[in-house]
Formats: sequence, structure tokens, C-alpha cells
Amino acid sequence: MLRALIFDFDGVIVDSEPVILRLAQEMAALEGWTLTEEDYYRHYLALDDRGLVERLYSSHGQTISLERRAELVEWKARRYQEIIRKGLPPISGAKEFVTRMAQDYPLAIASGSLRPEVEALLAAIRLRENFSVLATADDCQRSKPDPEVYLAALAGLKALPQFHLRPLQPAECLAIEDAPLGVVAAQAAGLKCLALTHSRRREELEHADLIVARFADLKVRDLRNLFP
Repeated sequence: MLRALIFDFDGVIVDSEPVILRLAQEMAALEGWTLTEEDYYRHYLALDDRGLVERLYSSHGQTISLERRAELVEWKARRYQEIIRKGLPPISGAKEFVTRMAQDYPLAIASGSLRPEVEALLAAIRLRENFSVLATADDCQRSKPDPEVYLAALAGLKALPQFHLRPLQPAECLAIEDAPLGVVAAQAAGLKCLALTHSRRREELEHADLIVARFADLKVRDLRNLFP
């Protein structure tokens, strides 16, 4: 039985990936490198800021000091906050889907973004009250595809009063992702995973339990059929 949903954030709830791509490209340029759009969406999607910086360096055969990593993460966070001050648009259909599902299930976020970023963007599109739990990069040491952020979201959901008498199990939760590495992270946490194909091609998401092109194509019965 489906009892809770856990959403990725960037590219699932808000249309933030183009902004993050641009900042990743600016970051690469600071180091004298070029990052193409295809490389970003193939190799960087779902990484948190620390993971993004580390991948950028390792892909150029370089190691990075903790000090330099912290400097670049701070630079990106500061630039991102400036850009999102007035909010970002939601992914098509996301507001309607979240609002509908929140009527029947507790919802959580499992994101590689920082908590203030997630809070601000959810508030801007008036969805914050629909989420009982936020698990973000502030709560984790490891980036997706490690399952840590999903396990943190799951722990938050388990602590909700409605699950005290009958504890929530990972197999009773659905994750919603748009990135191949995010699907890996969700499934490693024991969750079933729905993948949206607006960020990556369908064939790159074949390991998901259910694949749809957009929220408008999703039927609630399709979700429930995953949980006999």
C-alpha cells in the first residue's frame, strides 16, 4: 500500500535546472574549463553543490582542497540566492499534483539543494504547507546517488504521528525523480521510484519503477498499482 511520497526538488517541483546549469558553467569558467549542457545533464544532474564541485574537478583530472571546495560552494549558493530572490516557476503540473496528493498522503522533499533555497522556492509557489518533511543538503554528508538524503526524508516521515502505531516502511513510499542518479539513490533507500523524462531521455531512466513524460500523464491508479 502506498502511504507516503518523497519528491526530488530541482527539475521535479521547480524549473531550476537551467539556472543551476548556468551557474555550473560559470563555476567551470572560473577554473578555466568548459562545461557543456549535455555534460551537465548527463553527469551532474542530481548532485548537490559539493558533489558538483568535486565532479567538476575530477572530470578534469584534478583534486580539490576542502578549502577551495567550500569557497566554490559558497560562491554558487550566493549567486543562486540572488537569482531566485523572486522565485522560479514550477514544473508544469507539479503544483496540481502536489496539492492533490497532499490530500491523501504525507509528502516529503529529498533534495541536494540547501534548505533555505528549498524553503524560499516552495514558499514562492505556495506549496510549502503541503510538505511535512524537508531533507536537504544541510542534513547530509553524501550526495545522490548515495541514498542518505532519501533515508533522512524517510526518517522524518516515520516520526510523524500517523505512523506511530503502524511504522512506515520504505517499500510503502514512492520517490519522484528526474535524474538517473536520483533513481539509483531512491531505490537504494528501498523506495519505489517514478521518473519524469523532461530532464533526461526515457532510455536513461529505464531502471525506474514507472516512467512518465510529465505530471499531466500520470494517473493516481498507476501509482497505486505499484503498491499491491
